[in-house]
Amino acid sequence: MTYPSPLAQPPHAIPAAPPVATMARPLPVPAKSKGRIVLWLAAAVLLVLCVGLVAYLLTFLGAAASVIAGILALIPLGMVLLAVRAIDRWEPEPRALLFFAVAWGAIAAAVLALAVDLALTLVLGPEGVPGTISAVVQAPIVEEVAKGIGVFLIFAAARRAFDGPVDGVVYGALVGAGFAFTENILYFADSLIVGGVGETAITFFLRGILSPFAHVMFTALIGYGLGLAARAGYSRVAALGPWTAGLVAGIVLHALWNGSAVFADFFGLYVTLQVPLFLLFTLGVVLLRREEARLTRERLGEYASVGWFSPAEVEMLATGAGRSKAIAWARTLPGDRSALMRRFIAEATALAAARQRAISGRDAAASADERVYLERTTAVREQLLAR
Repeated sequence: MTYPSPLAQPPHAIPAAPPVATMARPLPVPAKSKGRIVLWLAAAVLLVLCVGLVAYLLTFLGAAASVIAGILALIPLGMVLLAVRAIDRWEPEPRALLFFAVAWGAIAAAVLALAVDLALTLVLGPEGVPGTISAVVQAPIVEEVAKGIGVFLIFAAARRAFDGPVDGVVYGALVGAGFAFTENILYFADSLIVGGVGETAITFFLRGILSPFAHVMFTALIGYGLGLAARAGYSRVAALGPWTAGLVAGIVLHALWNGSAVFADFFGLYVTLQVPLFLLFTLGVVLLRREEARLTRERLGEYASVGWFSPAEVEMLATGAGRSKAIAWARTLPGDRSALMRRFIAEATALAAARQRAISGRDAAASADERVYLERTTAVREQLLAR
């Protein structure tokens, strides 16, 4: 059997004809997921852990070092957030989930890693685990498991916002970015206390400039595995397989990254191995984005075949260049309707994603969501083209 692209996933149910919707006012909204209760409980736990983490930083690092290190850590975090935003622009994920992903990495994953380190110190004595083993074995396993739990929690509790590999990469990358933020505070503050400004500058260059995307790549592999599971319609239990595969890949890459600093010439391997890995990761993201565009064109094309969209609209909605031209055109309309055009693009993309979920058969609420987004898309188009 052949598929339209190497990244395409086979359907899991016979595609149904696009639904016929009737306009209604006020506009409907998608039903809220029951998983939000789990996420709210997790958010409450994060709040408690955050208080404890801040107390830990202030106690052991001091207020001045913690604040300065926190400001420095915001720089690489900002770089990563801008990059992830670019990845997520095609079908933006809910902001609450994006914030939760960063918070899990920065708080829960960091606390878990610190707790394991403390436990090992209590068991093994003040020396704890030897530095080499800690960097190459302990850190990759403990940190990736801690981060991976957060990605799986989002997958399990917010399945309707976890449509495929791109979503998984976004959530995984943000969890990794959050963890790197807290870890950078610890490293920068320690360098400032021990070595002063000079050592802090070196540490900032190595971690904040040369490798701000390290943790992002590691945990994005976990998200990618879960994204494949979501696209294939796996249950939460079945998704543990792809999650584990992504976790192992993240651990191996993390160990390889740390090992380059411990056992070899870091700068030599940085140029010959780590930079190519980053370029390969970037290429993978580009290919995944193209697959999302293909699915958007295919799903909206089914609506065009029964008259909901024109072929020109589908082409515009399914290409980055088409979207940019449409927004520019909307600015020339009376009152500057570029915001309405962006909303039209967002609603239509959500419609395509809902139809994909309905076709896969993995989401019982997808058909209802499909009708909701169809009505919302049609209503926004009417506002956009109103004289």
